[in-house]
Amino acid sequence: MLLGNYLIGLREGLEASLVVSILVAYLVKSGNRRALTPVWGGVGSAVAVAIGFGIVLSVASGEMQFKTQETFGGFLSIIAVGLVTWMVFWMRRTARFMKAELEGKLEGALSMGTGALFFVAFLAVGREGLETALFLWTNITNANSSTEPIIGAVLGLLTAVLLGYLLYRGGLKLNLKKFFMITGAALIVVAAGVFGYGFHDLQEASVLPGLTTLAFEPSTWFAGMGTVGRWLQTALQGVFNLTPQVTVVQAIAWTVYVVPVMVLFLRPAKAPVARAPREQTADAGR
Repeated sequence: MLLGNYLIGLREGLEASLVVSILVAYLVKSGNRRALTPVWGGVGSAVAVAIGFGIVLSVASGEMQFKTQETFGGFLSIIAVGLVTWMVFWMRRTARFMKAELEGKLEGALSMGTGALFFVAFLAVGREGLETALFLWTNITNANSSTEPIIGAVLGLLTAVLLGYLLYRGGLKLNLKKFFMITGAALIVVAAGVFGYGFHDLQEASVLPGLTTLAFEPSTWFAGMGTVGRWLQTALQGVFNLTPQVTVVQAIAWTVYVVPVMVLFLRPAKAPVARAPREQTADAGR
């Protein structure tokens, strides 16, 4: 879980850091330093809302009975995977235009006053924060250890903040397209594990059948390997979210998600179609 949550914190945190650095850099370069106060206020409020959302989820689930908690966790896991999948594809498509889009919104907000600046920063960071809080919560609640997932997420977020600061200061050149492609593919694998675990939770809540119909048992595979086996099982559980006993429904859900999503994500983007010379000549003559 440490590695999986590190990737989530790094990926989501860097997106938020990029947003903040773009907003701050634009205001500084355009001579609008006074506008930094509402922008930072919006960023801080977005972070507070994300943390509060995670706390509410934890408190709400803690007061539920077992089957209700498993049902709640299962459906939230599936929703979290849907949001993260949308985010991964959205970033793949719009990363090149993020700076221009944000600066355009900020320029319009400058003419509308302090409240608009606060709102732009709050929405830009808040979306990432809520997605991160939901996805991390599902991973943490499904983990055997309560500390490793939190440590991984915190380390990922701290790394993201550092990278964002270095990018802002110009001390780091990072190929963002390649970075988001690599981390996006890794995050799809992590999300597939959460997706499968969500179905496993629904089976434990008796919403879905087949809890005792097993596809394979990772714990049995690694039991005879001693310390090495325990390390391998921990690594697989952290990256792929494998449970000690994987049900057929869970394995099918993992496969049905990861195969088409990964194929679509890694598919090369279509190049713009060049217009025929005859069409260009005809347009010029109109």
